[in-house]
This record gives sequence, C-alpha cells and structure tokens, in this order.
Amino acid sequence: MTKQKITGEELVQLATSALEEIKGQDIQVIDVRHKHSLTDYMIIVTGNSNRQLNAMAEKVREVVKPKGVMPLGEEGKGDSDWVLLDLNDVIVHMMTAAARQFYDLERLWLGAEQSRATDGKHHSPENTHAHFDKLNKDQN
Repeated sequence: MTKQKITGEELVQLATSALEEIKGQDIQVIDVRHKHSLTDYMIIVTGNSNRQLNAMAEKVREVVKPKGVMPLGEEGKGDSDWVLLDLNDVIVHMMTAAARQFYDLERLWLGAEQSRATDGKHHSPENTHAHFDKLNKDQN
C-alpha cells in the first residue's frame, strides 16, 4: 500500500498540533517558499527545558510517521538548547528561550509570510527573534 504524499501545509498543521500538545510556546510558522529553496516552511517554537525540546521532537516524529514522513535529519539531541528536525518541506526549530533570543531566527526571515499557531495562550507576539549567521558558521 502506497501512502499519499502529504502537503507542506498538512505537515505544518500536524507538527504545530504536536508541539501544542507538548506545551510548546510562541509557535511561529514562517513561509519561506519564495525566499529559500531548502524548505517551504520553518516552524520555530520555544521549550522550557532540554527535556521538553526532546519531547517535542519525539512527538513531531510520532505524528508524522503514520503519514509516511521520515525526518531527513535531526540536530541537537540530548542536552542541546536547540533541536532541529528536518522534515524536508518543513524544518522545525525547537529552542530554549535563551537560544531563541540569541539566534533570533525570525529576524532573518522578516518579510516572509508568518503566522502564529491557533492557540493564542502560547504566544507572546511582543517577542521577536531570528539570526542564521551563527548557525551557518557552526555548520561549516
């Protein structure tokens, strides 16, 4: 039995719901389809601890697997304050508040289509974040 390909929008919805279930905070979805060829969407979410970041990553993997989506890669497992899950069409950045503020990823993609997750209680729109330069240096 062949599984039907899931769209990027459906993948965003699945991942966002999983993150909300694990109490991810300030979930932000950024549409980068017209700005970057690497992926279609980026999801950025804050967790209170390394344990919560790992639980969020596990939950996202758990909900996308039945849809035939296997992560292409994962970075930052364990004690990291930033866990990245590459789902091809969607890249999920799960970060502690300090790491999110430091790397400031949202600022990099300012002007890209952004939307907040539907559950407003986890949002703090007054906080803006984003910066990819250090990530690129770290990966080279």
